[in-house]
Amino acid sequence: MPTFMFSEGVAVVPAVTLPGVVIGVDIGTTSTKAVAYDTDGRQLGSHLVGYPLNNPQPGYAEQDPQLILEAVLKSISIVVAELVQPVAGLSFGSAMHSLIGLDRDGNPLTPSVTWADSRSTRQAERLRAVPSGLALHRRTGTPMHPMSPLPKLLWFAEQEPKLFERVAHWVGVKDWVLLRLCGALVTDHSIASATGLLDIHELEWDREALTIAGITPEQLPQLVATTAVLPNLTPQAAAETGLPERTPVVVGAGDGPLANLGLGAVHPGMVACSIGTSGAMRVMVERPGVDPLGGVFCYALTEHRWAVGGAINNGGIVLKWAGAALAPDLGEHSEEDLVALAARAPVGSGGLIMLPYLHSERAPHWSALPRGAYVGLTHAHRREHLVRAALEGVCQQLALVLSSVRAAGNEVREVRAGGGFARSGLWRQMLADALGLPVSFPAAHEGSSFGAALLGMEALGLIPSIDVAADLVRIEETVRPDPAAAATYAALLPLFAELYEALTPTFASIRRMAPGLPTGPEPPA
Repeated sequence: MPTFMFSEGVAVVPAVTLPGVVIGVDIGTTSTKAVAYDTDGRQLGSHLVGYPLNNPQPGYAEQDPQLILEAVLKSISIVVAELVQPVAGLSFGSAMHSLIGLDRDGNPLTPSVTWADSRSTRQAERLRAVPSGLALHRRTGTPMHPMSPLPKLLWFAEQEPKLFERVAHWVGVKDWVLLRLCGALVTDHSIASATGLLDIHELEWDREALTIAGITPEQLPQLVATTAVLPNLTPQAAAETGLPERTPVVVGAGDGPLANLGLGAVHPGMVACSIGTSGAMRVMVERPGVDPLGGVFCYALTEHRWAVGGAINNGGIVLKWAGAALAPDLGEHSEEDLVALAARAPVGSGGLIMLPYLHSERAPHWSALPRGAYVGLTHAHRREHLVRAALEGVCQQLALVLSSVRAAGNEVREVRAGGGFARSGLWRQMLADALGLPVSFPAAHEGSSFGAALLGMEALGLIPSIDVAADLVRIEETVRPDPAAAATYAALLPLFAELYEALTPTFASIRRMAPGLPTGPEPPA
């Protein structure tokens, strides 16, 4: 059995001996990106390494932990080789909700089961259906949804009991990487707060959640602050990254809260919105909590900063689907042409509403049940209406998330947005109109990797506080809502919200029927 280092081995390295360059490492769902920043927020070097997301069975979305580790090492080593300045430290962020089972020697017994994996849908639905489900959500900050490690653990216990018994430690993907880089079996409060296993009010593992999962605290990593510093790399990790063994490593946080930091949305009332393949909306608060109906999550950034909000499964991927399904003649990389096509349709798409639930949905309903739907289709609608309605559906879903953020008692004064969609002027305006708020778009920053670097700089004493993020992030453009368009979207939002409830029985019937229906060719990836 290896010697795992727990909290007594975590120390903050004195800042006086350190140069001011930190490499933020963002371990994402399909790639890892390492980016070097100085304390003025300047990007000094970056490198991205991709890896596959495997779908061996319907509902599965998993990855090879070893490939992710190799991507982390390679991305760091290439950035280090590019730098002329010495590196003060590494700081990490990663996608949340991943789960890996390790044996007693720290070797993976399972793939990395990602947030996108829905095999534990039935377990999550059982947890949601009992009265204690909402109480557990309020206590842990994590909805009862198949993205969460809690129902994933239930799935392994019920479907793979022999494997479940062999697992000595259950970890997230960042925990696994840190174990290999530093020999420390630790997890930060941010990643832990997205497991459904942490009492976010006490910052301790929740006894009821662990009992439900059938595991003990000893099977989980040691809990540490997001600013905890591991003082050394292993000799092998040092050799593979090109860094000295004494290089400090900041444990870091989840990519969602770090994206807020990377956008400079660190003060109460400042909402960070991102639309990449999926999407999310989060506001920073000083004390943890969720709304009475459980429409939002609550994840830690630091002990006194918490991200309250919701993620949606269907963001830019809806535009990609629209291109393949509605306008294949425009070619594979047709985003600009698709947006131009959507611009030909009026605001509100002539009364056509799309529920963009192509990959089920998360916030604010937290259900794997829904399917996508067009409602209100008439003979007058053309494909430009269908494409526009798809984009409007994504923005309306984010508006529902914003309503839940407000329902949790949070003031919303400012929205900052980033992600691939931000390159589109139409989508920028559509988001501002749907939210009914001005939306500011920062100049290009790498979001989570910049947030990880800033958190690392605070941990190492290179900056006084992560509050400087609000000043370091330069706003490129602020888009204000068009009053007429905003009024149209505000009028349509209640109809959009009602459709989910109205169609839920239909969604359930479709799921029951689906196994017996003929299947066609696989859609393009």
